[in-house]
Amino acid sequence: MKSQKDYRRTFSFEFFPPKTADGITKLETTSQLLAELDPRYFSVTFGAGGSTRDRTYETIIDIKAKSGIDAAPHLSCISSTEENIRQMLTAYIDAGIGRIVALRGDMPSGMVEAGEFRYANELVEFIRRETGEHFHIEVAAYPEYHPQSSSPQRDFANFKRKVEAGANGAITQYFYNPDAYFNFIDSCEKNAVEIPAVPGIMPITNFHQLARFSDACGAEIPRWIRKRLQSFGEDMASIRAFGEEVVTALCARLLEQDAPGLHFYTMNRAEPSMKIWKNLNLTSD
Repeated sequence: MKSQKDYRRTFSFEFFPPKTADGITKLETTSQLLAELDPRYFSVTFGAGGSTRDRTYETIIDIKAKSGIDAAPHLSCISSTEENIRQMLTAYIDAGIGRIVALRGDMPSGMVEAGEFRYANELVEFIRRETGEHFHIEVAAYPEYHPQSSSPQRDFANFKRKVEAGANGAITQYFYNPDAYFNFIDSCEKNAVEIPAVPGIMPITNFHQLARFSDACGAEIPRWIRKRLQSFGEDMASIRAFGEEVVTALCARLLEQDAPGLHFYTMNRAEPSMKIWKNLNLTSD
């Protein structure tokens, strides 16, 4: 039975597709800076209901070409059909992409029909059926449970189905309570789930934005962190300094206890993740 320490460590950074020319330029600068850290890959998100499908593809191709780092597009079930997923898989194979992040995705406001895929395990099964072992497939994991899950047991059962469908690895939702991650790993080991589960890391730079994200995705901000952040008011320098301290300590503990890497949610900014990286004295394997 493999444990998390048996996997090669993976460090990666996540971006979202920019909407404007200025955003494209900023992301190019961000990706170039982070490429100097030699991560295993960059990933690029896929908007609710596939709303950024073309921009995700364009961003992936551009980042891979200009940074020289492997790139992994997100694909989501919501609003997708077998035919448009098949077309995207073909396009990514032709572009030399070998890694995909397969997700259920978010339902856009006003959308009633989910599409031909209901759950991420169905998408993973389809990718495997269509492309065999060409893609290394990452899926999502929720140490603090998916906000729409009816119980922790059902949430873990959903995760296990994705692994059984052919996932190679998992990226977790971000969290600030490391025990939530360690409890999740214990569940994996007790249930013979043998894939690396890389912690998702969200640097703290803006309390109001973080609180909004966390309320939407079900990630808990521990009371002591929330109270400290609130106490700084609009003092953004203090918020960033405290956030850097908290997240650096979180990452250090995760790595000390054998987490198989870190996946940074960058919000298309290089500096917050780079500061944490340097604090940890990290080098890519």
